[in-house]
Amino acid sequence: MSRFGQFARVAGTYVPPGLVRAFGAPAAVFFHGIERTTDDARLQTNHHEVDDFVAMMRALKASFDVRPLSALDDVLKNPDANRKTMFLMSDDGYANTLGLAADILDDLKLPWTLFVSTEHIDTGAPNPVFLARLFAFYAPSGSYDLPHFPEPLELGDGREDVADAALGHLKTLDVADAREAIAAMASAMPDDSLQNLLTRFSSESFLDWDGVRALASRGVEIGAHAHWHWPMNSHQSDATLREQAQIPKARIEAEIGPCRYFAYPFGNIPDVGAAAWRAVREAEYEAAFTTLSGTLCGGMNRFLLPRYGLGPRDTALASLLPLLRAGNGRLRRFQSRLAS
Repeated sequence: MSRFGQFARVAGTYVPPGLVRAFGAPAAVFFHGIERTTDDARLQTNHHEVDDFVAMMRALKASFDVRPLSALDDVLKNPDANRKTMFLMSDDGYANTLGLAADILDDLKLPWTLFVSTEHIDTGAPNPVFLARLFAFYAPSGSYDLPHFPEPLELGDGREDVADAALGHLKTLDVADAREAIAAMASAMPDDSLQNLLTRFSSESFLDWDGVRALASRGVEIGAHAHWHWPMNSHQSDATLREQAQIPKARIEAEIGPCRYFAYPFGNIPDVGAAAWRAVREAEYEAAFTTLSGTLCGGMNRFLLPRYGLGPRDTALASLLPLLRAGNGRLRRFQSRLAS
């Protein structure tokens, strides 16, 4: 999430809805997965607990007009007539979106879009960031000489800082080097320990194509979230960026049907390069979403649209979401910089 989104989250808890209602504009919000309970917040950062999620969805329904993403063109053409429009999305393609989220959203009659990372749907392989954090927090203490790391990674006390630094470095690697580094992390874990942890954190399991089809049959729009869940930043080659845009579109269209929309993995300023949005446009998507906070309006780059990531307990949405409009200046500067 962008820094402005974090600010809006805090400010929204203090501002009465009536003060910002006129400031409102159409926007997009997203979540990842839903679990009945979570076990380790350091690792299950992508999952809302059920009761919190239900409260947020009720707040969203009470204050906004949640519409299917097929209405995006109309909203961008006339945002002033659609001030209360909200688009609801989910990223990655976790299995619990079928097991829990879909039932909740069906009961509330809220339309939504699911963006899937197709390699993980194809293979069931865990999210690479989850594997890296699993290694950082659960590997035995010691010194680890990892490929494409400038110095050994020391695991002992203070692992949160080590995890953050390791992830920061990983995201500067191209896909091939990042795969090697993360594979080495997984290999450094004792086999029984790694398997036990993957079983323990079943929240990180992905849908298979039958599960994605089941959601599509319930009216969920299926979009692409790259092929391998990795930043599409300036550290990636043009060929890699084309693959990250083209492969998921082809896989979704072969398995499900039309794939019109794209969401960038991570999706913040360091995660999306100028060549990335052009690769997405050339792959013939209709629009693409970042994770920079802002609202939807005419004249924006359709391939760098804003989205707000819902926090663990964002129930003050009637106040919070209108405030996102204040982030549009930063968003437009970002779009302009990538277009130059």
